Amino acid sequence: MSENHLLAEGFEAHRGHLRAVAYRMLGSLNEADDAVQEAWLRLSRSDTGAVENLGGWLTTVVGRVCLDMLRSRTARREEPLGVHLPDPVISRASGPGPEDQALLADSVGLALLVVLETLAPAERLAFVLHDLFAVPFDEIAPIVDRTPAAARQLASRARRRVRGAAPVPDADLARQREAVGAFLAAARDGDFEGLIAVLDPDVVLRADYGPVPAPAPREVRGAAAVADQALTFSRLSGPGLHARPALVNGAVGVVSSREGRPYSVLAFTVADGRIVAIDILADPERLSGLDLTDLD
Repeated sequence: MSENHLLAEGFEAHRGHLRAVAYRMLGSLNEADDAVQEAWLRLSRSDTGAVENLGGWLTTVVGRVCLDMLRSRTARREEPLGVHLPDPVISRASGPGPEDQALLADSVGLALLVVLETLAPAERLAFVLHDLFAVPFDEIAPIVDRTPAAARQLASRARRRVRGAAPVPDADLARQREAVGAFLAAARDGDFEGLIAVLDPDVVLRADYGPVPAPAPREVRGAAAVADQALTFSRLSGPGLHARPALVNGAVGVVSSREGRPYSVLAFTVADGRIVAIDILADPERLSGLDLTDLD
């Protein structure tokens, strides 16, 4: 077996892990694939004779590539005005397939990814690599051009932001479905009090409509305000909207379509039996690029 063939086999063995790292770093499935491909190109051009831990070496390379992409994104100020949701990973309600399972190994929900979007690039890298993938700080430090102690501080600052803004969802999918089902039924029936009962008092609703003028507020906070929005959406959506249960990043969600075209993706975060976050992707361009064949 040739050396190149052995190298390719070694890389493929780590591809799923590398894609998971890149997705958490970038919040974009396409950019994650680009970062993984760049890691392969760098591997194929490198002298790997002295590499003892190929997985660790590749994780470091992907981290460097993602950090460069985040810094470039920040410098160009690519982020659109208002709420920008990361790419959702959508699978059938019965459970994700093998590829999605690898991508969502630690059930990283959209609510967590939204918070990661607010971190500085170096903070995000330190938190993702250390807290989500257990990479030691002495391996993270060279990537961010800091000492291990400084890298630890980056992760610590990020951790405080995440803990304060990203609720930990209930692990029980049945409990999630109960809360989401009650929410959808109350919205359909115009039951304001029923909505209030299932919403956390500090619930946040975020909607990504893309660059077009938003037909409704992009961010709403508080149970009463979110209940009002849910009732308004239910009245305005009208007939012909087909909703299918799904898992969105491993949590209970809903994918809606109209006339065979994706209309919206709703991701719910349920904690202690109440809905604490609702994230809605309603950007027509991004919706058109989603692969929903697994739901059919």
